[in-house]
Formats: sequence, C-alpha cells, structure tokens
Amino acid sequence: MDDLLAELSALESELHHPGVTCTRERLERLLHADFHEVGRSGTRYTRQTVIDFLADHPSPPRVVAYDHRIERLADGVALLHFASHGIAGDGTRHSAALRMSVWRRTALGWQLSYHQGTPAAS
Repeated sequence: MDDLLAELSALESELHHPGVTCTRERLERLLHADFHEVGRSGTRYTRQTVIDFLADHPSPPRVVAYDHRIERLADGVALLHFASHGIAGDGTRHSAALRMSVWRRTALGWQLSYHQGTPAAS
C-alpha cells in the first residue's frame, strides 16, 4: 500500500507542483478519457478544459500538497486523499482545500479519472 501511495502521490504532483511542466501529451496520458473534476470553487471542469488550462500554463501556481493517504476502492481503483494550499508571491498561504482523486489502473498505467477539491480552513 505504501508503494501505491508513493506512486499515485507522485503522479498527482505532476499536475500541480511548481517546476514540473506537463506536456499536452503527458496530460492526455495521465487523465483518463472519462476524467472530470469539481474544483475547489465548485465549478465543474471537463477533461479537455483541464488539459487546455494546464498545457497553456507552463508555470502552474505554487501548490503544497500534504497528508496524503490512500484507500483502495476495488481492484485497480484507488482514492487518493490529501490537503493542499497555494503559496502567494509573498509566501503567504491561501486557498486551503481538502482533495480527493480517483485513480484507475489501465493498459496505459494509472490514470486520473475524477478529482474534487473542497474549501478548508487555513
């Protein structure tokens, strides 16, 4: 289970950590064909919207993710829980959230199928 937690945490980090640029091709491989998201704001996003946004922003906002834990839902399906917050240019924290991502093991490897963020206290 620790290996799976490390693997999925690393894959998740490709989508939001500074200094890691995901190409459009890599995003298409990471995000399952059925991917969709409900963001921290409550806004729904499609796979294509997320790919376009991330591919067009080579310097993603600074995000710190922590308190990762994993829950197996079925064979080849796992739920990654974690918390996050953004870091402003002056170093202050903002946009704290509790997050969950459903990952599916496919012929292409682990792919993100669903993500949700919920506002949290800072």
